[in-house]
Amino acid sequence: MESNSISANPAATFTRQSRWILASREELNGGAIAWSEICASECIARLLLRKGFHSAEEVENFLRPRLNSLSDPFLLPQMETAVSRVLGALDRHERIVLFGDYDVDGVTSLALLDQMLRAYGGAPELFLPLRMEEGYGLSRESVERCLEQHRPQLLIAVDCGTASVTEIAELKRRGIDVIVLDHHEPQSELPDCVAIVNPKIRDCGMEYLCSVGIAFKLCHALLKTRPLPGFDLKAKLDLVALGTVADIVPLRDENRVLVQRGAIEIARTSRIGLRKLMQVAGVCPPILPEDIGYRVGPRLNAAGRLSTAEKSLRLLLTQDEGEAAVLAAELDQQNRERQGVETQIFAAAKEKVDSEFDPARDAAIVVGARGWHAGVLGIVASRVARKYHRPTIVIGFDDNGMGKGSGRSIEGLNLVDALKRCSGLLEKFGGHEMAAGLALREENFDRFAEAFRSTARDLLTEDALQPCLRLDDELAFTDIDMDFLRWHEMLQPFGNGNPQPLFLAREVEPVGSPRVLNEKHLIFRLRQGDRHRRAVYFNGAAIQLPAAPWDVAFRIRADEYEGETLVAMHVEAVRAAERCACD
Repeated sequence: MESNSISANPAATFTRQSRWILASREELNGGAIAWSEICASECIARLLLRKGFHSAEEVENFLRPRLNSLSDPFLLPQMETAVSRVLGALDRHERIVLFGDYDVDGVTSLALLDQMLRAYGGAPELFLPLRMEEGYGLSRESVERCLEQHRPQLLIAVDCGTASVTEIAELKRRGIDVIVLDHHEPQSELPDCVAIVNPKIRDCGMEYLCSVGIAFKLCHALLKTRPLPGFDLKAKLDLVALGTVADIVPLRDENRVLVQRGAIEIARTSRIGLRKLMQVAGVCPPILPEDIGYRVGPRLNAAGRLSTAEKSLRLLLTQDEGEAAVLAAELDQQNRERQGVETQIFAAAKEKVDSEFDPARDAAIVVGARGWHAGVLGIVASRVARKYHRPTIVIGFDDNGMGKGSGRSIEGLNLVDALKRCSGLLEKFGGHEMAAGLALREENFDRFAEAFRSTARDLLTEDALQPCLRLDDELAFTDIDMDFLRWHEMLQPFGNGNPQPLFLAREVEPVGSPRVLNEKHLIFRLRQGDRHRRAVYFNGAAIQLPAAPWDVAFRIRADEYEGETLVAMHVEAVRAAERCACD
């Protein structure tokens, strides 16, 4: 929404200016798919049409995901070699160590593999690096501690290892076999190890999987090779859904199936710890990706951000109700502490950005300071990138001048590709298209910031730098009913790669003044013609509303009230009524 008042600060003004772009209404007739035979809602049919389906069968598979549609796990690179080595280690009773990452993807991967290997009679050791002392992945410090504690014969690196050429060479020199299960972008050289099961090292059509998805594929491959009567892999999809949503990988193709079925397993999970965590987070069935992404996931992540992720791993594996209750309460408290640290650093970062950032000049933001806690920099980078609509790197330096940073991107810029162009100024870096981590020395900060901003300017178009609100379709209040909600919910799960539809309602007027809830949110009664609807505008109390009538951008969702399912309307933005640009 564009404010009526104009700030002298260009950065502050910039955050309020968005173009509203309404998608064109495609012709549904005359194509290869007879949409009227598939979907009773023309609006939903148009949303499906834009996804590029080529047959009615593809549409049916999307609307009704099935586990039997999952592809052969042996299509993943080097999976057969990995399975053979794991089964050999189990048969020979070798010491197996599962070496993970401290985020939700890493922790859920370890929990899943631990249960799988124990079902085969194995007794794997679980190892998580210390974020602050040892850093991400197979660092020299974490590897040495792992070897000292567990003396592995087979080390399975999960959610890390693709870029660990030197560290894995040293492990091999010491006679330790390594299998890598990872989804991070490969660099020019791959490590020499038993197997690298990473869908990004070879085109296999599953590059969207995160590490827990790859771990699930390994479990599936093990069971296909050596069946275990009575082991229910489907029941472990609760872990897969947690890691997949929390890692913000695209919810398309098999990820869509895994999350949709995994959400059902979360709702009926037998994991005492997960049930306790859902209680403290206020989450109840039906489970939606937003419940994972905004309530459960952050609490599982909190321990690894501020100290060690061991509590999160124990919570997922414990069978003791008392321990589960204590761990859930501790993770909830650590999440509150994380929020406090994050709020302080975001305020400091915002102050720096507002004093330096020029939206007409800068295609990216790089900000840093001494003492910023490395565990929350990714969240801060995400908030800054969202506020200013720029790729953002946030860096915290220690007393020795060594900096650890996290980056988040916007559509149109591959973060890893951009960092490769600046790699001469970095100690190390790695990650994905939209999120990355890096390390650099304080004396290189200014040169790196300039190089990264220049790179972003080269790679991003002016259109990509202009924030816009993309509206999927126009809906009248008369179109919103329970039948439409039923079709809308068949598009779930929503998330990265399958965003929740954003609708436009024109010429809307408030009936009376909005009610303010918790000093942050607005509750409206809105009128369009002779139809009225109740709507919630989260964090809308801080927004200066224009004079009515309004155009309203909104989403819908199912809402339970006194045992009855209702259609809830969540306002995303409000502007004075006007014509809307179309794609």
